[in-house]
Amino acid sequence: MKSSMVKNVDKSFFTTREVAGILHISIGTAQLWSENGMLRAWKTPGGHRRVTRESVEKLLRTKSETVPATSLTAIDTIRRLRVLVVEDDESLLLLYQTNMSRWPMTPDVTVANNGIDALLMVERMNPDLLVVDLMIPGIDGFMMLQILRANPRYAEMTMAVVSGLDHAEIIRRGGVPDGVVVLPKPVPFAELLDMANRIEMRRRAVVGQSTP
Repeated sequence: MKSSMVKNVDKSFFTTREVAGILHISIGTAQLWSENGMLRAWKTPGGHRRVTRESVEKLLRTKSETVPATSLTAIDTIRRLRVLVVEDDESLLLLYQTNMSRWPMTPDVTVANNGIDALLMVERMNPDLLVVDLMIPGIDGFMMLQILRANPRYAEMTMAVVSGLDHAEIIRRGGVPDGVVVLPKPVPFAELLDMANRIEMRRRAVVGQSTP
């Protein structure tokens, strides 16, 4: 993958605007990732953020080469429900895809096997339903959910955890943000389908209200 970062070999840091262009994210997201430590950064005496080249290159190396085209389509009047599943067990990812493909609303299901790829996908596709395992590589589910909940852009996103950790262990590790539904493994597909149906009903109600 070639970018302005790769070509500019003499530059050791970037502005958040440059980072946004390199990673194809919004400037606000670049600022947020700089603040929460996902990107290593500092502030100049004038208050401007500078992000280290090393941390940007690390994200580029970890990032998926492609994102499924169906995840990048523009929002239509009534588009398919977007679901992002984040799980590092490949057999479970296949199970998610197989089961969710049979849901009545035929959702657009995208998968990621680590937290960094998942955050970049969220930025691009803005899913309606996010399903996350807590113990994932790159950035674990705990930090990933904190990053997303701190961003007002995702305030309306429905987020669910499906984890093998028990309640006490989740709390010991810091817990999850308010409003995130925690479900146990094995994957409770009936409960996830209920969540998806509620989201779909809200989406259609909004479309109905906006239609003359």
